[in-house]
Amino acid sequence: MIPPTISSLVARAADHPSLREHLSLDEREQVAFASFGDVRLQSAYQPIFDVSMSGMQTLWSSPEQADRFGDELGFQALTERVDGEGFDPFDTVTDDRELVALDRLARTLHAVNFFGAQRHGLLFLRVHERLLKSVKYDHGQHFSSVLVGFGLNPARVIIELPSAAVAHRTFLGYLANSYQRYGFKVAGNLPNAGHILSVSDMARLDFIKIDGGAVLRDAMAKPLIAYANRLGIPLIFDRVATEAQFDALAQFGARFVQGPLFEPRKAYALR
Repeated sequence: MIPPTISSLVARAADHPSLREHLSLDEREQVAFASFGDVRLQSAYQPIFDVSMSGMQTLWSSPEQADRFGDELGFQALTERVDGEGFDPFDTVTDDRELVALDRLARTLHAVNFFGAQRHGLLFLRVHERLLKSVKYDHGQHFSSVLVGFGLNPARVIIELPSAAVAHRTFLGYLANSYQRYGFKVAGNLPNAGHILSVSDMARLDFIKIDGGAVLRDAMAKPLIAYANRLGIPLIFDRVATEAQFDALAQFGARFVQGPLFEPRKAYALR
């Protein structure tokens, strides 16, 4: 089977009424972009590294060359304006239905640029709490149908749930089961280390994410890693910003890390 290209995926988007007027191809750069009102949006990707690879032992001495080391578990998709600034639709859109439409557009944009460029690994896509409340049932159904229609595999997409959802065990279980039923994997952001106790068979997550700096400040890295290992769920330390943080997490046995330390252009933001 011939892998899809970005241009072929953008062409397929013309068959979707909600996409055809918004998703386009930048002929010069050969990347997809999305138009939302007078704003032009593009995709950016932050790598998530597996620091258990031997090459990553030298990462602290040359973080700007992070893409040369180790293996990448996958990439976190970030939504930017074409000028490189972060774009937060929750600051600009008040209507929930419009917000859901924009979120679906952004997810499709990131999937097109990710799969069409034949990136390896997993694609992590964040979901905002407000969106979870706006869609009442069958979370993941619409996006799964779009991906399958494009010939793309939902199993390579990680839906990343916000900390507010993870804090409620019953709601977390419902969301995880719904997204997994439609072929996705699910990650949950922990508000703090103690909320790992919310993760159970009721909410069987595929990944757990937490702020690495906060964990180190609270001196919870070692017990958190141990508990995640007992659960058998991979733990990703997010927002790793300094070499000292990276060093400390590695010494405690952290395996997966991401954050501004690994972005040469320092474009990381809350996106």
